[in-house]
Order: sequence, then structure tokens, then C-alpha cells
Amino acid sequence: MPDWWALDAGAMLQSLGGARGGLSDAEARQRLLRYGPNRLAMARRRHLVEEVARRLGNPLVLVLLAAGVVSLLTGEGTSAWIIGVVVLLSLLLDQAQQQRAQAAAERLGETVALRARAWRGGVLQPVEVSTLVPGDVVQLAAGSLVPADGLLLDAQDLFVQQSGLTGESFPVEKRAGVAAHGPAMEEAPGALFMGSSVLSGTASLLVCRTGAQTQMAAISRQVVSERGDLAFETDLRHFGNFILRITLFLVLFVVLVNGMAHRPWLESFLFAMALAVGLTPELLPMVVTVSLSRGALRLARQQVIVKRLSAIHNLGSMDVLCTDKTGTLTEARIELVRHVDIRGQDSAVVFQAAYLNSYFESGIRTPLEDAILSHDDAIDATSWRKIDEVPFDFERRRLSVLIERGDERQLVVKGAPADVLLHCDRYLQDEAQPPWNDAARAQATATLQTLESSGFRVLGIAFKAVPRSLEDAGLQDENELVFAGFAAFLDPPKADAAAAIADLTAQGVHIKVVTGDSDLVTRHVCVALGMRIKGVLLGHEIAAMDDRALAQRVHKANLFCRVDPIQKNRVICALRARGHVVGYLGDGVNDAPALHSADVGISVDTAADTARASADLIMLRHDLAVLSAAVSEGRRTFANTRKYILLGTSSNFGNMASMAMAAAFLPFLPMLPVQILLNNLLYDTVSATLPLDRVDPGETAAPQRWDMAQLRRFMFVIGPVSSLFDLATFYLLLVVLDAAPAQFQSGWFVESLTTQVLAVFVIRTHGRALDGRPHPALWGAAATALVLAVGLPFTPLAALFGLVPLPPVFYAALMGMTAAYLVLLEVVKRRFYGTVTARKNRGKPATHARIRRSS
Repeated sequence: MPDWWALDAGAMLQSLGGARGGLSDAEARQRLLRYGPNRLAMARRRHLVEEVARRLGNPLVLVLLAAGVVSLLTGEGTSAWIIGVVVLLSLLLDQAQQQRAQAAAERLGETVALRARAWRGGVLQPVEVSTLVPGDVVQLAAGSLVPADGLLLDAQDLFVQQSGLTGESFPVEKRAGVAAHGPAMEEAPGALFMGSSVLSGTASLLVCRTGAQTQMAAISRQVVSERGDLAFETDLRHFGNFILRITLFLVLFVVLVNGMAHRPWLESFLFAMALAVGLTPELLPMVVTVSLSRGALRLARQQVIVKRLSAIHNLGSMDVLCTDKTGTLTEARIELVRHVDIRGQDSAVVFQAAYLNSYFESGIRTPLEDAILSHDDAIDATSWRKIDEVPFDFERRRLSVLIERGDERQLVVKGAPADVLLHCDRYLQDEAQPPWNDAARAQATATLQTLESSGFRVLGIAFKAVPRSLEDAGLQDENELVFAGFAAFLDPPKADAAAAIADLTAQGVHIKVVTGDSDLVTRHVCVALGMRIKGVLLGHEIAAMDDRALAQRVHKANLFCRVDPIQKNRVICALRARGHVVGYLGDGVNDAPALHSADVGISVDTAADTARASADLIMLRHDLAVLSAAVSEGRRTFANTRKYILLGTSSNFGNMASMAMAAAFLPFLPMLPVQILLNNLLYDTVSATLPLDRVDPGETAAPQRWDMAQLRRFMFVIGPVSSLFDLATFYLLLVVLDAAPAQFQSGWFVESLTTQVLAVFVIRTHGRALDGRPHPALWGAAATALVLAVGLPFTPLAALFGLVPLPPVFYAALMGMTAAYLVLLEVVKRRFYGTVTARKNRGKPATHARIRRSS
């Protein structure tokens, strides 16, 4: 069955049981009970307890909570407090994001008129928009907001602005009784949609869809729907599952080994849980928040406001940027771009005639006339005087003015090119006005087709001299005109857009244009911006595809034209389903669903309220080059977050594996639970300064994502290096120094913390250890941790942690072993990244490109 907007208005009126004189009050009340109020429905608000329970199901959150409980059981209240705070902050940020989505939907309701003029019982009267029902007949005039979706029963000189819904730059002409020439709503000249505005003319509208059945409601439902896990949340969930598996394995292994050795079960369990906490990056939420907050401050200095912190991480992972055309790639204003004769050559006569016609027009001016008159310094119209005019109407599709200057009188006509051409018997060629011939008509037709196929909106311009004795006849007789040429209009590309697109492309971000405008206009804009067109998908083609077929096609196309808001959203979701991290740049109501569904939604401060509410980033400076800087900032933030992950998991894994092995043959615990937690706390304090650190240039050259496969490899390659020197420490303490249990535990505590802290400077960069000049805060935190590691056993606080002083020979050996460890670590790290680079160069997927879903 065809969409309602493709049906005949008369047949629809009959099927709805209505009449041109409107419904009776009683019938309207009954239908209101049946159809419900004409307002946008809001999403059900979850109870706070329900929201908290849903978010606590995240694997990483569960691991962190378990770590907090163990910290309490072992007397480490500080660690438990830190874990509780970071989990609480995470929950609050998520809840704030949900409230923001609800606010976006509520702003949609503010774009709908509050009152309308409807026929009720044969009387035209004001009614509340919320009481409109299918079958109502509403009267519209210039300035009206369309209160519901419906079909035109009659219309006169009706132009509407529906760019908010469709993305079309130009006002749209609407006519009653004209069938739709396509399945898309913008191809229905006889239909109006809620949220559009009437620019000129009058109309009677048969209400066909109200409330939840309108196109605006479909947008609202998309805005308040669950976004699902975006790139950042997906990465965290995969990492949490990975840590959870490793943690469970360590706990079971240690408990089993200690049980077989007949050690106390409670002490063994607490030791195993302390190992698990040691492996858990409990400061990860804090490190991420600090990294993202610093990135937000840096972006704010570039006039980009960050509304959702995790969007910065997603920006660094983004490999596809979808953008609306109007207002983002273009200026969102109509310009007179060309004025040419039938040969396509610039003509001053065409411009003068178009200017005088628009200057003396007395009706409501369209953006096309405003574009002509914006060149007010080019023509002096004050020497002319208007005698009369014939206003525009839909049957004639042209506007004529009769003007005079001294003894000269002219009838100047502009309108639809085909209609103007029909009334011309001559054409302008330089100074001559020869009659039409087949060659001239063919040339005029070819020039018109060239302009229209290039995406221009075109008007035909004509004139003729009118003798004073034929004044009245000349005004009414619009025949025997001289065709001057064509005026061509376009929404021009932004001056900075081409450079920004080239820069983003160079950074590995694929640009795709998703617009409600025509493919001809979009092609022209893209060519002007230097974009290579790889493939085009139209809205009616997308409508005929299921989601699986669309996911196959979106990868090859980079222009999506004549798409409605729901189809825009489907394109975004299809790209994400293929594993891409997708950004969306838009500023209209029609962009709100796509902004909501994208991994990172980007808008501007002058955008529609709904678009701003749905976006994650707001650009205060309308300069697309800002996006390039924002992407680099996102990648810098991601790189520093990943440093923490790589450092924590590899170093901690090595130490925890060493402890698990030591527990298998030592008659005592290799390190007390409180010492493990203290070690972890001091190391995490150093790691917490990583958000301030500088990053390698290569880290910002391409989109970045966590790769669980690479993380596992890194952990299993770097971790054993740490374990190797742990075993050397065991030998030193047990065989060379014949250490007692307390000395062994203290010695390993010092060695473990020292090597972990110094390893930060090796692992923080892919190049040489001190490349990129570590941030002073990192130097300071590392120095503090090293002083505490070495000096704590000699302080009065040592007894609280079970630490005892160590002999000088231990520290001498420690210096040698640490130097050897750092050298070997540097070699292994270089070989690891060399293998990664070689794999990438062989054409295999880059290790940072995307998450392996199987991990």
C-alpha cells in the first residue's frame, strides 16, 4: 500500500469520513479519544533504581566493585573509597546522558504550533493543536506552522520551508491535487508535514496523521531510543570481560595451589583476591575521566563545547564522518551564482532584468529574490518607476512588472524557465534580438539542462519594450517576449570546507554526505569541495532495502541523497553495524536521530534546539577545520588512556603471575595482601599522571581503537619480562641473602614497585624510552613513588605494612637488575611494535584499527 502522502486528497477525505466544512465538535471529541492527543509522545522514564541496576551489569564495574569489597576486607579503606567514588561518577555521567536525550525529544515538541485555525461544524475557529484529529480541515497562511501531517485540499501561491525535516535548501512549492512523483515525502507536492512553516500563500489542509503517527514523532522516537553501546562503551565492556576472565583464573589457581599445600583457606582466599585487585585497573575510570576532561578543556579553547566526555574518545576512534550538506558543507543561504544568456555566457542584461523585476515586486519575497537584491550596489533602480505588476501564481508560474524610465517602458518577466520560454518569440544575442530558430532553441535547452544538472535552481528572464499607447495590453499580454537568459542560484559551499575535508581524509577519516537534498545539487557541492564521488544511494533505494542489504551498500557509497530523517538514522546504524566508529555532523531537526545514534554527534551553536540537544559536541566557531583539531585531540586522549591500560595490564600481569608461581613453592605468602594493595595504589598514582603526557605523532595519524588481541599479545610478551626479573629477585633473596619471610616480602615489594614505575618511561612511547619528553607531572609522581618504595621500610610506617629494612647489598643488586630489566624491556618493546608495523605493511588489518568481536 502506498504511503498516505501519495494518495488523492479527495479519496483520503472520503476514507476519513470528513468534509470540507470540517468535523462536528462531537465527532472531533470522539476521534480524540480514539487517536489520542496531537502531541509528541515522550519515552518512558526509567526509575533510578532500574537505571543503576542496568549499569552495574557492566563487567568492568563488577570487577571494580569486587576489588572495593576486598580492599575493605583487607583494611584498605582508602582504596575502597577511591573505587566507590569512580564507580559513582561513572553512573552519574551515564544518567546525565539519558536525561539529555529526553530533553532533546522535549525540544521537538516546542517546534510545533500551539494553536491552529480549523473548520469545526462549518465554522472556522481557533483550536488547540493538541485536539486536532485525522479528518480535521485546517486553514493555513503565511507565517503558519504546520500543526500535523496532511494533504492539501486547495492551495494558492503556497511555498513552505521544510528544510528542517528534509534538508532541502530552497523553499518548496506545494500544490493541491498533484500526485507524488516518488516514494519519499519530499517528492509529495500535495502533502505538508508537522514542523514545516508556510512562507507565502494560503491553503486548506486535510489532517491525515496526528501525534505519534506523524513524521516528527518518528524523529522523536529515534532521539529518545536507547543508543546502545557506542564505541567507547563497547571498548570498555570488552576490556572488562577480558580482565574478568584473567582475574577469575588467577583467583582459582592461587586458591587451588594454597589449598593443596594445606594453607589456611581464609588467608589464601584474601591473598588470591588481593592478586585480583592488583590486576584490576581500579583507577581506569578516573584516568579516563581526567584524560577526557583535559581534552574537553583543550577543545573549549578552540571553541568546541563537549557535552559528553566519552565523545572525545569516540572522536579519536572515528573512521567515518557523515555530514549533512545544508549549513555544514554549505552556507545555508541562497546566492545568485550565475546570470547567463542562452549560450551560457555571462550577461549583464540578464542580471539587470532580474534585479529590476525583484526590486519592484510588491509580494512576499522568496530567498531567490533576496539573493538577487543582495547585489544592491550593482544596479541603480531609482531611475525607474513601476507602473504595474502581475504577481506570481501557480498557473502562470511567472511574475511580471511594467516599469518606465523617461520615454522607455519595459515589461520584465521572471519565472519557471520552461513557462517563460513558451512566451518568447525572440532571444537576446549580444545587441540583437533575432527570432527563434531550431539551433537557438536547442542551445537554450542545452544551457538550461547543464545548469539544472549541475544542481542550480534556475529562473528564466525575459523582457519586451512596451509602447505607451499599449500600456494596459502590454501588462496583460506576456507574449512575444525577448528571452534574455537564465539566473542560476545555489547554496554555496563553505570556504573552509574543502581544506577541512582534505585534512580529515588525510587523517584516515572517510567522509560521507547524508542529505535530504537532490543528488544533482549534492554532486555539484561535492565536486566543488574536491570530494571524489564513489557511489550514490537515493532515499527510495534505501527504503527498498532491509538493514542487512543496506549494511552491504553503505560501505561503497559516499553520497546519500533524498533521504528522510529515519533513513539518515538507518545509514548511521548500518555503518556502525559494519564495525565503523561513526561521527555525524548536522544542524537541523531532520539530523536529530542521526546525531543521537552516531558514536559522536557534532552540531553548531546556531543549530535547531533539537539538534543541539542531541549532539555530543557543539562547535561555537563555524569552521570545519576545528573538526580536524578535535579529531587529533580525541586521538591524543585515546593514546594516553591506552598507555594506562598497556602499562597496568602488562606490568601487573607479570607481577601477579610471579606471585601466583611463588605461592606454589614458598611456605609463606610472597607478599602480604596489604603490601599488594599498597604497591598497586602507588603505581596507579604514577599512572594517573598519564593523561597529561605527550604522545607520539604516529598515535594521532590514524583512527585508534582498543584491540583486545593486541592487548593480550602485549601483556603476554611484556609480562614475562617482568616475571623473569622477579624470579631473579627471588633467587637473590632466598639463596644469596637467605632472607626471612618478612625480608623476602619487603625486598620483593621494593623491587616490584621500582621496576613497575621505571617501566612507565619505556612503555609510554613506541620509540625510544625518553622520546617525546615525559610530562613534568609524570617525572614528579615517579620520583615520589621511588622514594617511598626505597625509604618506606626504614620509616615508622613500615610496621603498618609488614615491611622491614633491607641490607645495602640488596639495593646494589637491585640497581643492576633494574638497569638490565629496562634494557631488555626496551628491546622486547621495539620488536613487538616492529612486528605490528610489519603486519600492517603486509596489508593485514592494523592492530589499532578495530576490536576483534570474538575477544
